[in-house]
Amino acid sequence: MRKVLLVFVLICASLALNAQSAATDEAAIRAVIAAQVAAWNRGDIPAFMLAYEDSPNTTFIGTTVRKGYGPILERYKKSYTNRSQMGTLTFNELNVRLLPGSCGKVEFAVVTGRFHLARTTRGEATKDDGIFSLVWHKGPHGWKILLDHTS
Repeated sequence: MRKVLLVFVLICASLALNAQSAATDEAAIRAVIAAQVAAWNRGDIPAFMLAYEDSPNTTFIGTTVRKGYGPILERYKKSYTNRSQMGTLTFNELNVRLLPGSCGKVEFAVVTGRFHLARTTRGEATKDDGIFSLVWHKGPHGWKILLDHTS
């Protein structure tokens, strides 16, 4: 009887820790997104890019597919050459879905939502509104974007 009770207590404790961890992970992702918005709205593309995994495998899918942190950064710099072209960024309808892996440990997440750019001038990037899906990975440097599909 004591063993059954002990197992029950351990299961309950594990579930409580997983729920707490999920809330912490979601809050961490949302904090990175908020930092991205703040960086964009002050015209700081390098700080905006800190949300992305600095890897040759990081992928951005828009009108074309770009692989690698450097090419993605250069695409942003080329498409938004000045502060007025960047405008003011807002995200809405954000949905964060944590993806549990082995033993319930969360290492990946999918975030979907909508973006809006309020601006008066445009460069190469002419789209002011759209949707996106992001695949995030939790690694040694926190939550980072591995794949960005924006349309």
